[in-house]
Amino acid sequence: MNRDFLKELLGIVSVSGCEEAAQEAALAFGRSFAHKQITDAAGNALSVVNPEAPCRVLLGGHIDEIGFRVTHIDDQGLIRVQKAGGVRAALYMGAPMQIIHEAEEEGRIVRHKVEGVGVVTDDLLKKKDMADSDLILDIGASTKEEAEAVVSVGDPVCADTAVHELLGGRFSCRALDDKTGAFVILEAAKKAAESGAACGIYANTVVGEETSGRGAYYAAANVEPDCAIIVDVTWASDCPGTDPGETGHVKLGGGPVLCRSGMVNKPMNRLLEQIAAEKNIPVQYEVAGGRTYTDGDTMFKTGKGVPVALVSVPLRYMHSSVEIADWRDLEGCIDLIAEFLLRIHKDFDYRPVKPQAKWFEKSIGD
Repeated sequence: MNRDFLKELLGIVSVSGCEEAAQEAALAFGRSFAHKQITDAAGNALSVVNPEAPCRVLLGGHIDEIGFRVTHIDDQGLIRVQKAGGVRAALYMGAPMQIIHEAEEEGRIVRHKVEGVGVVTDDLLKKKDMADSDLILDIGASTKEEAEAVVSVGDPVCADTAVHELLGGRFSCRALDDKTGAFVILEAAKKAAESGAACGIYANTVVGEETSGRGAYYAAANVEPDCAIIVDVTWASDCPGTDPGETGHVKLGGGPVLCRSGMVNKPMNRLLEQIAAEKNIPVQYEVAGGRTYTDGDTMFKTGKGVPVALVSVPLRYMHSSVEIADWRDLEGCIDLIAEFLLRIHKDFDYRPVKPQAKWFEKSIGD
């Protein structure tokens, strides 16, 4: 498991809708194992193993992160923003912020980082429901013209944080949702490829999960996979303010989290559970009564329908300016999915109900 690669991804701003720089890094990593790479109009980046194999497995971990987009620069050079994804604006007051400004220089796109701070005022501190439009960024400019020389409307904005190693094998940063998932699917694809997997592996660092679901739809519609495994994050319940009675008891360091939901394919889940038992990989469970609120919900309903399993990384303080995860959980997810890729095959039966009489059709329309 290449921790430095994840730290590289976390150092790249990829606010939803502005994922290109992170995708370039994902493709560079994928070239170490892929037989083919694919990009599309949505912005997805797929590293493919065994592209001619009849059994196609789509892996998805979204590479976009929550953040903001610049909407206005006032006469004093202060920046106003609009949210991109489920941000909570109050968390960014007084916090170091960064704006990424793209410019074309000598025929190529160059990205410049502009540093700033979320403005703190007494009125904002007293506000119970602070909106994204209430947040103000100070980049040190004194005039509109000075700010416009380095920032444009539409530029992505997010917290300016670095990876910090914590006690107990934990680490913190912004955007662990879901660059940990993007990291896991690439590492799992690489490990399976090196171990001789025969299936077609389409490892997709997905765009747009936090805002539109565009990447999940494009990928599933074009790959037409036999099944898909989504790797996202889920709420850890071992921290203040959480209730394990809501969706299940999930803790950092407790291993990959499997989802039990009507959206999740039961035979796929059973295979994952069998692998975990045989390989001594601890697993945890969460429950989703309906939607999982991941890219799996989109892929599930694409084309003729795609059987989906959801493997999640436990996360503390999701959708905050800084989140916490555990390295052991990432390693468990990689090992579990890599072994799944070694065992899945074209004749795998995804049906939770098997016909018991000859007059039953295998599926509608056959």
